[in-house]
Amino acid sequence: MRCAGCGLVYLDPRPADDELDRIYPADYHAFNFSEQDFGLIHRIRSRLEARRLLRWCTHLREDSSVLDIGCGDGFHLDLLRRYGNPDWKLFGVDTNRDAVEAAKTKSLEVRCGDAASMAATNASEFDLILLIMTIEHVARPDELLATARQLLKPGGRLVIVTDNSAAVDAQWFKDGYWGGYHFPRHWNLFDSASLTRLAEKSGFEVASLTTAMSPVNWVYSIHNFLVSFKAPSWLINRFTLRSFVSLSLFSVFDGLLNAFGRGSILHAILQKPKPVAGHSHRPEASQ
Repeated sequence: MRCAGCGLVYLDPRPADDELDRIYPADYHAFNFSEQDFGLIHRIRSRLEARRLLRWCTHLREDSSVLDIGCGDGFHLDLLRRYGNPDWKLFGVDTNRDAVEAAKTKSLEVRCGDAASMAATNASEFDLILLIMTIEHVARPDELLATARQLLKPGGRLVIVTDNSAAVDAQWFKDGYWGGYHFPRHWNLFDSASLTRLAEKSGFEVASLTTAMSPVNWVYSIHNFLVSFKAPSWLINRFTLRSFVSLSLFSVFDGLLNAFGRGSILHAILQKPKPVAGHSHRPEASQ
């Protein structure tokens, strides 16, 4: 469904809470994205993601704290530990126990639960919060951003990476095959306008909002199309997360689209405003 007012794309109806274990099984790729299973694809993605992460961290001091909400198996936290400042304090939270256990095998500090469970004891503690391919999975993105704002220090930043519902692949495959639907796991999908609106309503300043190259939705979309038309399995299997050729091809294609601001995913950097010096929060006396 698409909201006529703000342009948000959302799933209706949604799975019940007791179906989440079936929707997110133990072999879900975000819970076990390992070099052993994905080989060259894992190595290439690790290098690309590390470069992106470090660009988002240029403002951090040596003693900064970073929280990854929806951290999965700790893939991004592990990259920060390997390539970032060794003095950064890294934390993660995820609602899936299998994912948390996978992260803990890497000796990462990860808690099982949602972001709200941290807010009571960790308010205004973090310099940077990551929401990498997470906001589209939650029922209430507005509540998630409110919690993230509570967890951030004044002046802290929130990075959101999510599918772009205005991308070319989304438009070409919008009638049902688009990989960004990731049915039934993605419940809310944004374009730049709807994400900006959500950020501003949540009390954030939008420092930057750009698109980025990603071949995954193209590969997923073609995979879905081929499955629907009962294509032979050898052809279907050419379009998966393990297919180096198709991922490489669409990396180039989406890279060209991204040069014109039409990349498959959105990158938003939001900032929690700092208090204005000398500003009083006391209500003015009535006249």
